[in-house]
Amino acid sequence: QVQLVESGGGLVQAGGSLRLSCAASGSSFSIYVMGWYRQSPGKQRELVAIITSGESTTYADSVKGRFTISRDNAINTVYLQMNSLKPEDTAVYYCYAYYSTTYSLKFNVWGQGTQVTVSS
Repeated sequence: QVQLVESGGGLVQAGGSLRLSCAASGSSFSIYVMGWYRQSPGKQRELVAIITSGESTTYADSVKGRFTISRDNAINTVYLQMNSLKPEDTAVYYCYAYYSTTYSLKFNVWGQGTQVTVSS
């Protein structure tokens, strides 16, 4: 089993920056995709950004040019650098990973979520 532990959320003023981190732990696994989703009250969870093991990236249109996702495969950690934050970025941010284990079994896993609040 893989577990994800997030850190880095908090309260910031509009225009500010935050950096989220998510570390994966477990045994005998290979992560294909890591990324971030977010969910605000009354809304569905939505993709923010994902990155593959080959470092291909996908971003939501709403964050392009402001957020940057990166990954350190050596320590199974993904980062989300968030710049020029807006009040509408306020949400719980969830780390996500798609991975395989022994016998090529594949799984999805989510972190517990970290709150990001952007004040106007």
